[in-house]
Amino acid sequence: MVASAAKKRRFGSLILGLACLLVAAGVAWSLFSKRADSQASAEKGAVTGSIGQEGAKPVGPSGLPIPRFVSLKAEKVNVRRGPSSDHPVAWVFQRKGLPVEIVAEFENWRRVRDSDGEEGWILQNMLAGKRTAEIAPWKQGQNVPLMTGPKNGAGVVAEVGSGVVAEVENCDGDWCELSAGGYDGFVQQTQLWGVYPGEKVD
Repeated sequence: MVASAAKKRRFGSLILGLACLLVAAGVAWSLFSKRADSQASAEKGAVTGSIGQEGAKPVGPSGLPIPRFVSLKAEKVNVRRGPSSDHPVAWVFQRKGLPVEIVAEFENWRRVRDSDGEEGWILQNMLAGKRTAEIAPWKQGQNVPLMTGPKNGAGVVAEVGSGVVAEVENCDGDWCELSAGGYDGFVQQTQLWGVYPGEKVD
């Protein structure tokens, strides 16, 4: 009888221990899910339009499409060779608002590509959903006209230098309305890095 009672107590302790483990696992999963939702929401502003020609894009673990454009949230952002702080820093971005393209995701890290085609890993919290675009970075030393309207032959508001970063107001697939250097105007979408050809941005 004593041995039987001891076995029952051990069995009861085992059941209680398993129940505690299940509760702890549930709490941990809930916290992880909330954190992941919070991280993804910071990037949702990046998905503001559609690409008529390409159709639906593949979706990453965050639930957002890949690839997609976002912008840098800080003046200095470390770019690492792999998706963890243990990996060495490959280079440092030093330009807040610069557009980058997310090409892969791993947990809270994003693999990004810049307008030069260089790729590396950045912490998700260093990225913003705000859409920006680089004015024709491939036209070094040249200017691009900022137009009064979305059509050829419209008046010129200003000449914008290659590589200037502008805020994207909206795009209709052919033209984007931008704000750059205190000027507002329109630039052909093909002259921008930071929006896809044919992409509509609201």
